[in-house]
Amino acid sequence: MGKLLGAVAGAALALGVSALAAHAQIKLKISSPTVNDLSAEWARVFAAGVEARAPGKIKVEFYPAGQLGSIPATVEGVALGTIEMEIVASGFYVGLEPRFLVFDMPGLFDDPEHARKVLSDPAARAVISQFGKSKGVEVIAVFDHSPLYLLSHKPVRTFADLSGLKIRTPGGAPLHLEPFKKAGASPLSLPLGEVLPAMQNKTIDAFIAGLSVFTSFKYYDVAKALTAVPASVIIAPVLTNTAFLKSLGPDLEKIVREEAVKAENSIVPWGIKDNEAAIGVWKKNGGEVIDMPPAENKKYIENVEAIMPPIYAANPSFKGDYDVLRAAAEKARAK
Repeated sequence: MGKLLGAVAGAALALGVSALAAHAQIKLKISSPTVNDLSAEWARVFAAGVEARAPGKIKVEFYPAGQLGSIPATVEGVALGTIEMEIVASGFYVGLEPRFLVFDMPGLFDDPEHARKVLSDPAARAVISQFGKSKGVEVIAVFDHSPLYLLSHKPVRTFADLSGLKIRTPGGAPLHLEPFKKAGASPLSLPLGEVLPAMQNKTIDAFIAGLSVFTSFKYYDVAKALTAVPASVIIAPVLTNTAFLKSLGPDLEKIVREEAVKAENSIVPWGIKDNEAAIGVWKKNGGEVIDMPPAENKKYIENVEAIMPPIYAANPSFKGDYDVLRAAAEKARAK
């Protein structure tokens, strides 16, 4: 009887351990400050791919609209390993790794498909793979999120109209701030969650973000004038903790890496349609979409170029990174 009870207890324990193991999924949390946009679509496609290839082993959880905290806090969370992945405009990674600044140079990316080709170029990818490496993070995917627009209470139709405006920029590095200072504006970096009340209270006059932000958060109820920022897009790197990837083991790590890139490439058509729909929603709600004349766009680009020498001096890797991405851009245009 004692042996029988021991056998039963052993079997029960084995079943318990087996059941526990079967339910011991690895959680992969993804943070994003935005909602219902290309970042969410990437996370959806990525999660479906990972969970199809590793059923029951990895549970992907997507937290949009800053649910896991402010952008600085979540970027720090990825670096510390408390959050596995983050999707945000590249400018907000600059404090962690200055090399991310190169994505914000105007004129690199013509449209989403061109950006996909540039960002998939082997030479460009080799450079991007080094971003954040010394901080224990890496870019597992990267995509053109949307064109950059400036929403303002007072319409901006010319370069001169920027003068006197207090503007929130998508990052706090000199490349984000100095061109606007040179234009006579007062730029500042502000977490996305604080922008809506600042616009409502008119403590800021304008802010710059990807197109989907304005419709997702219904900014047409706050201001109506949306101006395209010349030759500028939001590039959204998916930042991940390298130690977390290694902890998955070679098989699961391979799946996560492969599905991240698959999702990056497959979402391009969705993003194009989403941008078109966002323009339609903006206009339907009484908003105006402004494209400055070519001569005014040229003034903006020249203004950015004028502040580059000190940026090159402050960031030794910038010019080399930019030259690689620019070469990839020209190669993609030639195809």
